Amino acid sequence: MGDQVKARVMDAEAIDRALVRIAHEILERNKGAEELVLIGIRTRGLPLAQRLGDHLTRIEAYPVPVGAVDITLYRDDLKQRRSRPVHPTDIPCRLDGKHVVLVDDVLYTGRSIRAAMDALV
Repeated sequence: MGDQVKARVMDAEAIDRALVRIAHEILERNKGAEELVLIGIRTRGLPLAQRLGDHLTRIEAYPVPVGAVDITLYRDDLKQRRSRPVHPTDIPCRLDGKHVVLVDDVLYTGRSIRAAMDALV
């Protein structure tokens, strides 16, 4: 039996438009892409970070590094969640003096972002 969709909030084209708007907002707030690094939170934040990085690079004609962080071992609710395999963290460059943009697919309680910041520190 196939997956059933409860509701569709955005189609592929709308998501792409939103990512372009987010890319422009990031560039405006950071005065360009030279000091930017995108870090996607595994697992679903990484593809978004890669797509956002592609847009930033295309807009600025400057390659924006994109990396990944696995926050599994840094979560404060580790005992309450089912275990899952730990994936590698991949930081593409030194973060000293960089503007790091953490990317994830959902923001609810802030636990994932806090865990990602702990992992990066």
